[in-house]
Amino acid sequence: MTRSSPLNDQSVSLKPMGPVTEASTARALLALIRNPLEALPPAVFTEPLVFSKVAGRVSIYISDPTLIHEALVKNADVLGKGDQVRRALGPALGSGLLTADGAHWKWQRQSVASAFRPSSLTALQPAMLDAARQARDRLLGHQGGAVDIGHEMMKTTFDIIVETMMSGGHGIDVERVERSITDYLRPSGWTFALGVVGAPDWTPYPGRQRAMRAVEFLRSSLMSVLEERRRNPSDRQDLVSMLISASDPETGRMMADVEIIDNLMTFITAGHETTALGLAWTFDLLARNPECEALVLAEIEEVTRGGEARPEHIGELNYLRQVFSEAMRLYPPAPIITRTALKGFKLGDYLVPEGTVMFVPIYAVHHHAAIWNEPEKFDPDRFLTDATKARHRYAYMPFGAGPRVCIGNAFAVMEAVAVLAVILQKLRLRTDGITPEPLMKVTLRPKTSLKMKVLSA
Repeated sequence: MTRSSPLNDQSVSLKPMGPVTEASTARALLALIRNPLEALPPAVFTEPLVFSKVAGRVSIYISDPTLIHEALVKNADVLGKGDQVRRALGPALGSGLLTADGAHWKWQRQSVASAFRPSSLTALQPAMLDAARQARDRLLGHQGGAVDIGHEMMKTTFDIIVETMMSGGHGIDVERVERSITDYLRPSGWTFALGVVGAPDWTPYPGRQRAMRAVEFLRSSLMSVLEERRRNPSDRQDLVSMLISASDPETGRMMADVEIIDNLMTFITAGHETTALGLAWTFDLLARNPECEALVLAEIEEVTRGGEARPEHIGELNYLRQVFSEAMRLYPPAPIITRTALKGFKLGDYLVPEGTVMFVPIYAVHHHAAIWNEPEKFDPDRFLTDATKARHRYAYMPFGAGPRVCIGNAFAVMEAVAVLAVILQKLRLRTDGITPEPLMKVTLRPKTSLKMKVLSA
């Protein structure tokens, strides 16, 4: 890939903007509503940097790993989440860890960091394996029939995050939570499209009322958990306890209940949805690639010696981890990062003006012709140690990049390996042969349900 060279010579003038491709506003808005992946300029899959103009506004798409590092790491302090994220996620997540900026984001992240340290995560492995066994047993009850593997994995990862982060969750209605998250995300294309044309937040659109009812249910359910915890405090240092006791190191203030709910919403929705999708895509890809599935099964058998998967086995399943990584490359659950320039800054040879909206199209980066050999091919060997070391750090970003990289990335990978190992020991999942189409609804879901036939091992 062609990379912009750093400008050390101050006599070299910065270009205010590169060649701009002007897209039809009507077509761009329709694409955003239908599937935001279709609204990506085609050049993002082949070029390092793309300037696109829609509805009179110029946006920048960054696909070059070096430039991504320059933007998201070196200039992180001049970038904010921006209006796109606020409109899409703000009604549900408020000003939690995923949507906050600046000092408010920093102290929230510090307050929960200890929950995601390696020692803390290791202690959660038994709970992950227990939930995986429950999922396995549910699936075994469908032998010979078909299941929606996405739905099954949503339930599994929800069980894990509630048990590990909320100490059981006090009877949350899992099925309704899943439906509510789907109801909230389904019309997200409309929020993107209305944001592009600068429509006010109250603008009605199809699905808006159902989405708001979903938010009300989700937040009220978590408020019930919080109220119960306040009535009956727990000695367990889970996420709820950490948020209740968190204080801003500079002001000493504690989180208000609404801020605690913002963060619980963030971890419940983003924390289980993305891993569940990664697992669903992985099962589908393994079914389509029997030679890789055979290698996975052989590794599980060797590591576990034919017994049940135990906590000490999770870190030894290296090929299985490569398989999950490759699935996350082909189908990154969070396919686009959005940032807004809070002030002007230099990006390669260009000067990015204040207020510019920038997109890092992770889906395009992961499928970029200049970064990956045969980018559409499923090849877990891309994540062998030597191959990983040879690539730019920001060629692969399933959990984002820079200071705002997902705090739960290690949790998610550990969880996924545990679930895959337990389920694959006892059963096989088979597809109907139709390659699923990815659909972006904030996260990257299959356009139609991933129905898979369940067979015993």
